[in-house]
Amino acid sequence: MPDLVTSLLATGSGGIVGLVLGLMGGGGSILAVPLLVYIVGVASPHVAIGTSAVAVSASALGNLLPHRRAGNVKWRCAAVFSGAGVLGAFAGATAAKALDGQKLLALFGIVMVVVGAIMLRRRDGEGNPNVRLSSETARQLLPLLLGIGFAVGLFSGFFGIGGGFLIVPGLMLATGMPLTFAIGTSLVGVAAFGAATAASYAISGLVDWWLAGLFVLGGVLGGLLGSRLGKHLAARKQTLGTLFASLVIVVGLYIVARGLLVLTGGT
Repeated sequence: MPDLVTSLLATGSGGIVGLVLGLMGGGGSILAVPLLVYIVGVASPHVAIGTSAVAVSASALGNLLPHRRAGNVKWRCAAVFSGAGVLGAFAGATAAKALDGQKLLALFGIVMVVVGAIMLRRRDGEGNPNVRLSSETARQLLPLLLGIGFAVGLFSGFFGIGGGFLIVPGLMLATGMPLTFAIGTSLVGVAAFGAATAASYAISGLVDWWLAGLFVLGGVLGGLLGSRLGKHLAARKQTLGTLFASLVIVVGLYIVARGLLVLTGGT
């Protein structure tokens, strides 16, 4: 069981992720690993990734409920995409565990920079809200859902992140669904990929369950606050998105710099 200070830091860090998720509707999980390593003080990058995967999966499930009530989830597409992605996530997590922790952390920083750049360029997209996976559309949709789902799951499992920033455009590319439906549907994949990654790390004893529980608790509280703030700041959401994407890039550059110092024997 962690001490009081560590417990407060873990809960607070989870609160930050939940706040971003509630305020922005996504993206906050990319901060989970650096928060666990640099704020909470988790020494092993692998344990940080395994622990964050538990929190990412739980947060996605929580955020999925309002999208389900709003009818924004294409369940058949989600099932196929997630099923293929879970296989990819297991493969990615297995590969990541075999890599040196500091090298993995440096690569994670590079991914954060790329994610931040994608967020800066992201725009709402049009699509077909009536698209669905059926016997008539299976020949067209199945290969794309399976292929893209596996690739995104592989990436998600390797870095221990939800991968929503890839799942959303991946679903839009595979099916032509609008952004609103892609966001709702993507949460099924985020939850599934996070669970698969967490299971793989848990089997290897690389999950701190106490910290994961505290992180999830903080995430729930932060998510409630973020949702309320989001209603008041709806008109400034684009500005908030730009600021958050910039933060992700800065944190990513910091992680890369720290990783290079460690790998080259610097201080």
